[in-house]
Amino acid sequence: MTRAAILPGTYDPITCGHTSLACRAAALFGRAVVVVMNNTEKRTLFSFEERLALARAAFAGRADVEVVGCAGLLADFAADYGDAVLVKGVRDARDFAYEANLAEINRRLGGVETLLLPADPAVGFISSTFVRELIKYHKPLTGYVPDGAIETIKGLKR
Repeated sequence: MTRAAILPGTYDPITCGHTSLACRAAALFGRAVVVVMNNTEKRTLFSFEERLALARAAFAGRADVEVVGCAGLLADFAADYGDAVLVKGVRDARDFAYEANLAEINRRLGGVETLLLPADPAVGFISSTFVRELIKYHKPLTGYVPDGAIETIKGLKR
């Protein structure tokens, strides 16, 4: 069995930065599992089911990327998944510090290691927060959100 790359996130919504990271992880590990987390403490623009649909639309046709949902602890999901490593993208030193702390928590809770990959500079400036603002003000999403997800967003009432 090939080790899988697990890419957890809220994906509210999924962005071109997320897809870039998942594709890079799939190239490194042979397969990537995009895990849409359902953190009930976070206020999201899109429901859990909508975020899953957006992520699935973003990776339609990619056999090396699987999209699943998780409503529990990431450490438990990763431990149950089997031979996997968490992969997180980092844009800057602040992201690195935050993700390094989470990596230690997940290592202690679930015995899972985390690989921190620098974001691709071409898409590293894109955040879900930025994209939500574009949606709020009815601005074009091309280049910030994967095409399949754009079509899905257009079909949702906001």
